[in-house]
Amino acid sequence: MASGIKSTILKFKNLVPQITGISTSVFGISWDPSKAERSIAKSIVNFLEDKRVLYNPTELEVPSHCVHSVIEIKHFLTEKADSLDSKSELLANIRIMRSACRKFLDTSQTLHQSLSFSHNSYDSWVFYSALGEMRGTFGFCLSQIVLSFGLDVESNLATIFPASYND
Repeated sequence: MASGIKSTILKFKNLVPQITGISTSVFGISWDPSKAERSIAKSIVNFLEDKRVLYNPTELEVPSHCVHSVIEIKHFLTEKADSLDSKSELLANIRIMRSACRKFLDTSQTLHQSLSFSHNSYDSWVFYSALGEMRGTFGFCLSQIVLSFGLDVESNLATIFPASYND
């Protein structure tokens, strides 16, 4: 890999002990998501596993590329949201992630138009803070999705999941 970041697959059974304190409005052992909804959740995780903007070290990020990637993510999530029931827990998480994308893009838009600032400037601090906030929101939502649907996830993307109490 060009970035030197090792990627492995974290199996669902290994993720469960690492994530704590997550609750959803759908509660109970008998809850079984539809195959269509599980397929959408899996496609979201697969798509986001390849989006380095969510997990790459900030020193490797190019701000203009980040903005472009977040726009792609927002469009992808909108497409997936169109096929879900309005009461779906998955849809609720998609909406939260899209909102995080909009907030990041709004913040980025207020900075220098070319987004070509030095890494130790005020604009850089604002940009990377907004990026970190978006990553945190995605980590929380994606951890709920992975747990709800019993999905495996690549270790790179799992780095944005909330820390467990054991960490």
